[in-house]
Amino acid sequence: MPSALSASQKKFLLDLARQAIEHYLKEKKTISIVPEDKELNQKRGAFVTLKNRDQLRGCIGYPLPLKPLYQTIIDAAIAAATQDYRFPPLTLPELQQIKIEISVLTLPRRVKDPQEIEVGRHGLIISKGFHKGLLLPQVPGEWGWDRETFLRHTCLKAGLAEDEWQKGATIEVFEAEVFAED
Repeated sequence: MPSALSASQKKFLLDLARQAIEHYLKEKKTISIVPEDKELNQKRGAFVTLKNRDQLRGCIGYPLPLKPLYQTIIDAAIAAATQDYRFPPLTLPELQQIKIEISVLTLPRRVKDPQEIEVGRHGLIISKGFHKGLLLPQVPGEWGWDRETFLRHTCLKAGLAEDEWQKGATIEVFEAEVFAED
């Protein structure tokens, strides 16, 4: 796992995610900030999860390190607020009720044996053909899932049959450093 973020870096990212959403909802433009912090300028995959009263309200991210971490957070926060197809776009008044959670990811790695998957530690990516689904490491704990249930739900998220993980689908795992607003 890459080096852990400091408390001040975590706070910066959480504040940045909130500012990015607020700025976008008000101005319909992406906020422009470039931190000097080297760690935040490293390319990292990350997801931003939005919750309203502990209910999911949006979650979007990038599993691969395509952009600097701070830019990934800005883009994922705006997308989670406005582009998650499962929810209507967030409104500015609703933003006050939203709690933001950030998951900074390690690089995914393929596993040959599903027994390698550690529930609570690993997130999953299951893919086959044009189908791909991802669930973060904290999801099975929130729902009380065991390994097989986690695998089945990741297949469903990919738009596959729930037993496709046993029929030649590619299984990848990753870890995440997860932190949230109080």
